[in-house]
This record gives sequence, structure tokens and C-alpha cells, in this order.
Amino acid sequence: MSLDHRLTEMLVCPLCKGPLTLKRDSELRPLELVCPADRRAYPVRDGIPVMLDSEARALPAEEEV
Repeated sequence: MSLDHRLTEMLVCPLCKGPLTLKRDSELRPLELVCPADRRAYPVRDGIPVMLDSEARALPAEEEV
């Protein structure tokens, strides 16, 4: 399932309200929305962003944002 690019432009990080970057997998499917300021990655499941902090993963320091 695809993620509408207009939706990703409107979404912000639920913690800092900053912009998010869409990260895609090798087949260009939406994988997660990343907040570079908080170093959190919010998953995209079946084309739906899960914007819950409890579902986000913390990005390790060595992972590029």
C-alpha cells in the first residue's frame, strides 16, 4: 500500500513537532518516518504511519538520519 506524499508533508513529530523524513526500503516502499531532532523512527504499517511514541524506535547514534 502506498503512502500519500501530501500526508507526509503535513505530519510532524509528536514529540517536538518538527519535520519528518520518509525512509523507504530497497523496493521503495514506505518504511518509517524519521525525526532527526529526536532520533526517533515511527513505523509505517500497511501504508499508515503509526505516530505513537510507544511504537517508535530510538535511532542509534551510528545510524544516519
